Amino acid sequence: MNRIILVALLVSSLSTLAQKAAPVGIQLYSFRDQFAKDVPGTMAKVKQMGFRQAEIAGTYGLSLTDFRQLLDRNNIKAISTGASFEDLDNNVPKVLAEAKGLGAKYVVCAWIPHPGDTFMIQDADRAIDVFNTAGRLLADNGIQLCYHTHGYEFQTYQDGTFFDYLAENFDPKAVNFEMDVYWVKSPGYNPVALLQKYPKRFPLMHLKDRKPGTPDSMSGHADVESNVTLGTGDVGIADIMKQAKKSGVKYFFIEDESSRSMQQVPESISFLLGLK
Repeated sequence: MNRIILVALLVSSLSTLAQKAAPVGIQLYSFRDQFAKDVPGTMAKVKQMGFRQAEIAGTYGLSLTDFRQLLDRNNIKAISTGASFEDLDNNVPKVLAEAKGLGAKYVVCAWIPHPGDTFMIQDADRAIDVFNTAGRLLADNGIQLCYHTHGYEFQTYQDGTFFDYLAENFDPKAVNFEMDVYWVKSPGYNPVALLQKYPKRFPLMHLKDRKPGTPDSMSGHADVESNVTLGTGDVGIADIMKQAKKSGVKYFFIEDESSRSMQQVPESISFLLGLK
């Protein structure tokens, strides 16, 4: 009898643990391979991990309405969604409709077109023009635009970097940034120092750790298998979390692009829950 009670208590506690809200959100791209095979089943797993907030990276063949209903059924709120540079340049109404349809209040662009691996002033100037124009249109409709850094912005320009140039020339009322901490570390920069230098310019953050020994890169490209469980890499997640809220980060999303994301993401949640 005691053994039966013990098992029942264990099952109950596991169920409670599964439903405990995660301390941050998830970039659904982390599970792109799983979503490609089973959208509702993967969303159920996301819920079971405890996520209540998400950044959206496509609807995996579902209509916008059906995907929103799937999020709602799993009690997951879309905070932000992606948009291409091309759509921000040519089709802001489409971007706005998608964000509104998902209930997201942020739109994120993750790439500025540029030839090869070298980022140049003409690429930066075009982005400033496109993002400021689109960002103002989105802001007029209650949506905030953020640019997701990818490393190449930290190539040297004048007395600083292209990132400094973008930050200086983006209209902060219309365009801010999503910091991917991996892609600040990758070109050799310190995410904590960048947060301190640009307070309130990073309302969104991707939490991603890097396998020690991974070579630095300013190209915006890296081996996805270098993504490791938060706290086991060389990015310095604990120190970043201490600084992030002081610097105005409002929403955090775990992003794990490795083939081990289903295993590593719950481990990353445990690490974050253990931070003081």
